[in-house]
Amino acid sequence: MTSKTDLRRHYRAARRDFVAGLAKAERDALEQALARTIMPAIAPYIAAGALAGSYAAVGDEIDPVHVERALGPHAFPRVRGPSLSFHLCRWDQLVPGFQGIPEPPADAPDVQPALLLVPLIAATTAGVRLGQGRGYYDRALATLRRARPVTAIGLAWDVQIAPSLPAEPWDMPLDMIATPTRLVDCRKAG
Repeated sequence: MTSKTDLRRHYRAARRDFVAGLAKAERDALEQALARTIMPAIAPYIAAGALAGSYAAVGDEIDPVHVERALGPHAFPRVRGPSLSFHLCRWDQLVPGFQGIPEPPADAPDVQPALLLVPLIAATTAGVRLGQGRGYYDRALATLRRARPVTAIGLAWDVQIAPSLPAEPWDMPLDMIATPTRLVDCRKAG
């Protein structure tokens, strides 16, 4: 079996190489396609006025900015020790945080999103997610889901979809995965 470290290395390289081959306009067109692809999944949340959480993409991560425009006001994560908390915040209010990743300022209000857009290194169509390896999103999802149902949608380039990945008992599954070309309901994978 391939180690998670080797899988991270492989999928980071695949993501990096894919994005490096895109012109700026091509990347933007694919990120707009992601927004169109994910709309059927997020429309009920928007209609119900549910709060969503997103993330500030860094490097070659797929950027959810076009999705966020449809969400209206939404939350961003902030690293607090070993966990993530979510805070209502606008893009122009984000400040450099943990490892330079943009995050809400300390005075941004704490919230509990009902819908969470999640970054990843790789994922399977069954909802197994391979993240950075520190467990921030797994712990945050576990905490949020103890309070109420939360739908987690992993956002990825198509090259990040893996045929299989190892899963630990503490890994929190994704409910869906959205790429520029498809929306997968992981709850129906079998």
